Amino acid sequence: MRPSEEAQRAQYNAQIDEYDAHYDDPWSRIYRERFVHAPLLAGLDLRGRRVLDAMCGSGLSMQTLLDRGAQVTALDVSDSAIASFRRRWPAAVAVCGSITDSGLPGGGFDTVVVVGGLHHLHPHVDDAVAEIHRLLTPGGTFCFMEPHTGSLPDIFRRVWYRYDRLFVDNEAAVDLTALRQRFADRFVAMGEHFAGGPAFLLVFNSMAFRIPLRAKGWYSPAVLRLEALLAPWQTSRTACFAVCQWRKR
Repeated sequence: MRPSEEAQRAQYNAQIDEYDAHYDDPWSRIYRERFVHAPLLAGLDLRGRRVLDAMCGSGLSMQTLLDRGAQVTALDVSDSAIASFRRRWPAAVAVCGSITDSGLPGGGFDTVVVVGGLHHLHPHVDDAVAEIHRLLTPGGTFCFMEPHTGSLPDIFRRVWYRYDRLFVDNEAAVDLTALRQRFADRFVAMGEHFAGGPAFLLVFNSMAFRIPLRAKGWYSPAVLRLEALLAPWQTSRTACFAVCQWRKR
């Protein structure tokens, strides 16, 4: 395993309980379903499809995938995350391994989903995307959500990542334009959706802002309404993250 991945695994092994508490509370679930999963899976029929939930953590996307009829395999580098996943979803297939070299059979999946994982992989993002290409069937779909470069929030993010102990040194936003160009011969970009405003910061990322869980119920309804009002006006410059769908050539 590469040193950067080993560092990420150690970080998530240490944080998994706190991470799950903040990212799987009722308000974060509402945020994830409305502003992440909805655009991430828009237009896809997953009934009976083989889906890889890559960099799955404890399985926070599992219910949505199962509700859509997917046959899900989960993958994560953190053994603590996989242990948590198996407790939550004992009937699912869960593999502890790296998305840069998964060991899973090539062409085994109709869809690969990554929610906020690629930006943990620098400088090996290309290795992960190449592996995802190998894992997909011809015409399969790669759906991913990531913080992106070139946005106003990323100016703050770069400083924040550098000094906050919750983040590992190799974490950084993903340059989607450059990534798309490098993989233009292997993927067709089907669409990009930009999102993430005050609720992304204060509801979905309450752990990073050290907000007590008991406080989220006080402000989350209002902040979620504000996020919905701002959503139609989000651009690549103002949004905190991008949601993309790519199709394998």
